[in-house]
This record gives sequence, C-alpha cells and structure tokens, in this order.
Amino acid sequence: MTTSPVLLWFRRDLRLADNPALAAALARGGPVIPVFVLDETTPGRWAPGGASRWWLHHSLASLDADLRTRGSQLVLRRGESEAELRRLVAETGAREIHTGMAVEPWARRVLDRLAADITLVRHRTSLLFHPDQIRTGGGTPYGVFTPFAKACTRAYARHTPIPAPDRVPCGVLPPSDRLEAWRLLPRKPDWAEGWDSHHRPGEAGARAALSRFLPRVGRYDEARNLPGQPGTSRLSPHLAWGEISADAVWQAAGEQADGKGLEVFRSELLWREFSAHLLHHAPSLPDQPLKPAYAAFPWRDDAPALRAWQLGQTGIPIVDAGMRQLWSTGWMHNRVRMIVASFLIKHLLIDWRHGEAWFWDTLVDAELAANAASWQWVAGSGADAAPFFRIFNPVLQGEKFDPDGAYVRQYVPELRQMPGKSIHSPWISAAKPRSYPNPIVDLAFGRARALDALKTITKS
Repeated sequence: MTTSPVLLWFRRDLRLADNPALAAALARGGPVIPVFVLDETTPGRWAPGGASRWWLHHSLASLDADLRTRGSQLVLRRGESEAELRRLVAETGAREIHTGMAVEPWARRVLDRLAADITLVRHRTSLLFHPDQIRTGGGTPYGVFTPFAKACTRAYARHTPIPAPDRVPCGVLPPSDRLEAWRLLPRKPDWAEGWDSHHRPGEAGARAALSRFLPRVGRYDEARNLPGQPGTSRLSPHLAWGEISADAVWQAAGEQADGKGLEVFRSELLWREFSAHLLHHAPSLPDQPLKPAYAAFPWRDDAPALRAWQLGQTGIPIVDAGMRQLWSTGWMHNRVRMIVASFLIKHLLIDWRHGEAWFWDTLVDAELAANAASWQWVAGSGADAAPFFRIFNPVLQGEKFDPDGAYVRQYVPELRQMPGKSIHSPWISAAKPRSYPNPIVDLAFGRARALDALKTITKS
C-alpha cells in the first residue's frame, strides 16, 4: 500500500461503477486525483466534433457531481494530453497513472510515451476484450466479422460488476479549469436546443436507458429495423463515452432474454468490438481504405449534392428524414444510417470520408473506430465489407421499414399530408408539395453510374 497520490485519468470511461481503473487506483490506498484532459491538438481533425462536445459537457458535469457526493471532484485541464499529465504528476507528486486502454492511434502513442518513464497502468474500461485478445487460430487479427463474433462469444467470461465506491479520497487537489470556460456547448444560435429532451448524458442516464430497453431486448431482431418505433436501445452514446460498461450491458441483456433478439443485440455490441479490433491493428482505418484498390476509386467532387445530403434536402424522403433527425437530435436510427450512407456513397458517388467527417461532427455517439469501420463497410472498402454493388434502393427501404411513413412524417413535415406509400416517392404524385425538392439524382441513373465506377477499379 502507498500513501502517495495516484492520478486517475478519465478518457472515454466517464463512470464510477464497474470502472476497473478507479477500483485499482483506490486499491493503492492513497489519495486518488480524478482528471480529465480536453486534448484538441493531438487528434488533429479527429478532435471532438460539435455534437460530441455537447454530450461531453453534460457527461463531465454529471461525473463531477457524482464525485462530489463522494468527497472528491474532477480536475479539468485543457491542452496536449502528455504535457498536461506530466504537469499534473509534477504538481501532485503522483507515482502512478491509472487509465483506460486506447485504440485511437494518437492516444496509444501518448500512453506509450508516458509509460516510458512514469508508472502507467492501462485497464480495459470501455470494451469487452482487449483488442489483442481475440485472434484467429493462426494468431493473426481477424478481418471478417462473423468468425470474430463467434470467437468473442466463446471467449466471454462473466465477471462480477464492481460497485461504485462510497468515497473517493482525493487529498489536496491541484488547480482545475472551470467546465463552463471550455465553451463546449454551442453559442447562440443554439443548434442543440431541445437535445436534453432526447438525451440524458451521464452515468445515471445510461442506467436509465438500459432499464428502458431491457423489456424490449427479446424483440430486438425485428424492432431494431423500424425507425418509426422505439425499438433500439439508444445506448450508443452512453457506451461511446463509457458511462456504462459494455460488460454490464452484455450481461444485463442476457439476464433479460434469450433467442434471436438477444443474439442480434449482442452482435451489434460485437460490431463495436470488431471496429476497435480493426482500428487497433489498422491505425489508418479512419483515413484510408483497407482495400488498396479503392484508393483509385473515381469519386465525384459535388459540393452542392454533399450539402443537400447534409441538410436533408435530397428529395429522397427516408434519406432526408434521417439527416434531419441527425441534425435536430444528434442521433440517427441505425437502419437509416446505412440507407443515408449508401445514398451518399453510391447514388451520389461522393467519397465516404465526407460522410464519416459529417457523422463525426454531428453524432453524439461518434466513436472513431465504429464510425470509420461502418463507413468503410458501406463503401465496400473495409474489412468484411458489404460489396460495393450492394446498393440500397431508398424508396424500397422506406416502404419496407417505414411502411406507414411515421418516421418520414415526423422529420419531414412538408410531406405529412402525403397519402399512403407515395410518401416514399412523392415526385411521382400530384400531391407532392412545392416546398419539398425533387430528387437531386435519378435513382436508376445513380445506381448505374456507381456500378460503372466500380468497373474502373475491378479491371485495373
């Protein structure tokens, strides 16, 4: 046991319950100094986006409040992570840093440099497995999801959740920034106005979201595809920020249900795990196609079409509903994410990295690994990707998964009076209001153009 201070560096594990880094720091027996560093320099263009900053502000406020009820508080510093952590070690005389492991390439480099001359202990705080743990029979990383998921399911070992501590002794804390001074929230006009009616950031909000979802997990395999109904878990931002552990979610779902619903829900938890596995072993994932042939893909430079997609003004109702849901709430239904991504990449032939960047800035659940892996999956350029020639027809997708148009009517008010299935193809109806645009691309033409573009790289 030691009485010297220990730094507890929170990153994307903003919780007190089931947090092994916190438990290990407390077990040292000395003061524990909880720290969060806002680093907007090291990640470059992957510094937190606008929606992430909104969530982060409220999540940090919640974490600080939880710490204060336990006799501590969160120390906030802004700057380059390594420099700020070294400064805190000097200020406090801390002998150790406990933190969560990282898969982001810049974060791994920071951890490695700190560990060179400081006792730094990394803990698995945000994933089900260490990214090096799951390997093929030949000892190599997985590149295909299904065998990876099966290996994870076999390897998973139930663990006893660690309760939140009653007290966090902190000793004399070093100076801290004021959270409000970071200006993480949008200034006027407040584009996030009303988001608090859709989200409750923080550990208590994560537990509440899990409790609301658990009664529905048995029907998840069917309900998850219907954007007009509350069939998804809405846990993604809580998992992205580590306000609840992946283990807690995995185990609670298994205690509630079995069968297809549970299997499909857990497969989505494992897709997040697979994405982290990919980024850990392929650090260029957010910026370069995993399949080298796609580096030569003939993308179109079409700024007006990209802007129409971003604003939900494409003239394709299910696409526009998704993009407007994203802008108005900071979140989008998972089925619709695939539809809007396919439309951007294939019907508009716009580089997937533009979509990835927009989602990074506008999603409250933006995670580097999952965002990059999912966009590359749709583009056909990633590991275990959907083939590029799999092109979603957004009209058919809307008719199948939003059959009564409830989702479109909610987010595209111009079309609320459209009758029946015509809401998904209003341009063919005399009832289409003038206020709603015509499609920015003919769907048949866009599909043919995409397939022609694919031929240029498959023949090279």
